[in-house]
Parts: sequence; C-alpha cells; structure tokens
Amino acid sequence: MAAFIGDFGRGGMAYPDLYLMRHGETEWNVAGRLQGRLDSPLTPRGIRQAQRQHDLIGNLHLDRYSSPQPRAVLTAQTVFGTTDFAQDDRLAEIDVGDFTGLSLPELQSSHPQVFKNTGIFWYDRTPNGERFAQLQHRVTAFLRDLSGPAMVVTHGVTLRMLRLVAMAWPMDRLAELTVEQGAVHIVRNCRHEVWR
Repeated sequence: MAAFIGDFGRGGMAYPDLYLMRHGETEWNVAGRLQGRLDSPLTPRGIRQAQRQHDLIGNLHLDRYSSPQPRAVLTAQTVFGTTDFAQDDRLAEIDVGDFTGLSLPELQSSHPQVFKNTGIFWYDRTPNGERFAQLQHRVTAFLRDLSGPAMVVTHGVTLRMLRLVAMAWPMDRLAELTVEQGAVHIVRNCRHEVWR
C-alpha cells in the first residue's frame, strides 16, 4: 500500500523514477552499532524485510543497482530474485570514520560535542569520516549516470541523500527524509511516496 508523503519542489535537474530501498535489518542495527563501511549479517527479520520489498516491487523490470557492501548485496539478491544487478561504489553507506563499529549510546556519552544540537547532522562531524558534501557529490554523479528508471538497494544515510538530490532539496532538510527497512521509497517528478 502506498502512503503519500508530500509534493516537493520542482527545481533542479530531472532524474528518472527511483525505487529506493534500504538493506534489511542487521545484527549491528539491533545492537546500536555504527556500520559505516564495515558490515554485519542480516537478521532473520532483515531477510523477511527484503522478501517484503521483493513482493512490493512485483514485476517491475527496471535497471537494478546495489551498494557493494555485503548487507546491501544480500538484500538486493532477495529483492531482485537474481544476482543480475550492478554494484556501484557510489551507493555505499557514508563513512563514519573513527566511529565505525562503535555503539551510538557510548559515542554520545564520550563525544558530546559531536552530538550537541545536531540531530542527524552529527554524521557530518565524525572524526576522519566522510562529509555530507562528499556523499552528495557521489550520489549526484550516480543519479546523473542513470539512463532510465532504476531500482536501488542502499543504506540509511545514502538513501536520504539520494532523495534529497533527486528532489532538489537543500541540505538542511535531510533529516526530514525518514528511512524504513522493508519498504520502497519512490521518487517520481520530485514527489515522494513510500510503499509498505
């Protein structure tokens, strides 16, 4: 069932229709550990979420892409029902640098200055991590290379940034874009909806 989220700005470059999915739940998601460029296995619930995404996309026959990180690749294999999809480094999750593999609650206690009054923007402050401007640059390059509508399996922060760029939103609205595992986030003509 589709849930209408909003009618957003019409500015910027027009991109093909996008069917965007986050990988299924992982063991580190459950533990509250930051994965970044590392990886952890999908949980049984994560596999069910990927199966749900497979059911949601039905018989769509579009170009298929995945982040090369194992949690995304395994999700994509389930979602697409095949290994016939392109893996693109530009779809990898944001690199959280020195915070990789650590627990978010512990980091909030040990690095309060990074998390103070930032909301999601603490990602832009991780020691030795990737910055939002770098992430924006690589996902923009990915979107510009698309030749038609596409289905994409990626990660939480990268999924937000893909939608931000595709809808020509300013960076300060990034936190408004929620992310759901087991759902399909669709952007068509600067309009966003979620299939659940």
